[in-house]
Amino acid sequence: MQDYERELGDRLLDFAVDVIELVPRLQRSPTGRYVVGQLVRSASSTGANFQEARGAESRADFVHKTQVVLKELRETEYWMRLTAKARMIPTDMLSKPLAEADELIRIVVKSVVTAKSRS
Repeated sequence: MQDYERELGDRLLDFAVDVIELVPRLQRSPTGRYVVGQLVRSASSTGANFQEARGAESRADFVHKTQVVLKELRETEYWMRLTAKARMIPTDMLSKPLAEADELIRIVVKSVVTAKSRS
């Protein structure tokens, strides 16, 4: 389990870095600054919340904290899709982070389902 957790933690960290690297393209307007705040907050909290889940005190606590990770991933995906739809960032710059968000969401959903089934 440790290797899986380490790998997922590393992917969440890399995902947050990929999102942060989009920031220079957005900060040039009041709307951009607002979106940057939302995007960076949600993307960076995915890994932080996953680390919290790794230290959960019970299976129920693990499920709850992992569901927070899922919520933040979905929020990050929303903000990225919004920036694409509003033409704030070229779509090609978002293809990798959006694909990774989708994969991470699928992984975390499976983790939640598995943890719930073992309760």
